[in-house]
Amino acid sequence: MKSKEEKVENKKIKENINQEESSCCNNNCNHQHSDKNSKECSCHNNEDTKKELEGLRQSILTLTQEKQELENKAMYAQAELVNYRKRKDEETQNMLKFANQDLITELLVILDNFERAMASMSITEETSKVMEGIQMIYNNFNETLKNFGVTEIEAKDLAFDPNYHEAVMTANDSEKENDTIVSVLLKGYMLKDRVIRAAKVVVNKLD
Repeated sequence: MKSKEEKVENKKIKENINQEESSCCNNNCNHQHSDKNSKECSCHNNEDTKKELEGLRQSILTLTQEKQELENKAMYAQAELVNYRKRKDEETQNMLKFANQDLITELLVILDNFERAMASMSITEETSKVMEGIQMIYNNFNETLKNFGVTEIEAKDLAFDPNYHEAVMTANDSEKENDTIVSVLLKGYMLKDRVIRAAKVVVNKLD
């Protein structure tokens, strides 16, 4: 039979063995014993949880950044669409506004011929009635063009403006200021706010 001392010694040995089996292998762990139902200390579970949380944080940051980028792209696309619509509206308005420009430009040639004919016709008793008829047609023609937004560009005795005038000749008149339009060789016209034909003029150039 075992002595009392042997029994005590055996009991201490078993307790040491149990303590070693239950102690955590993590040197930084403060737990001395693991859960009774688990051979692994709960600190290992804590480390796994930290890693999992860190992964989730990184995923949230990535998703937040992607969301911001998508929102920026959406705002940029919306702004581009608004600008595109504005450009198309302006193009459509200009197209409607100046739809008759080519036709009116051709009609101006007829108006020029009327003026030349009137200027070259000598007025006599026989031609006075004809002149009245031509003048009436000319006035009606001119009034119709005005109704469509056609206006004559003023030029004579004004300062030369390359936006509205085209200098085809020069003169040297000491009684007029430099760069003043002395005479108009061909009238210029505007369609609403657009120059459709610049006035061909003679410009005074003093030496």
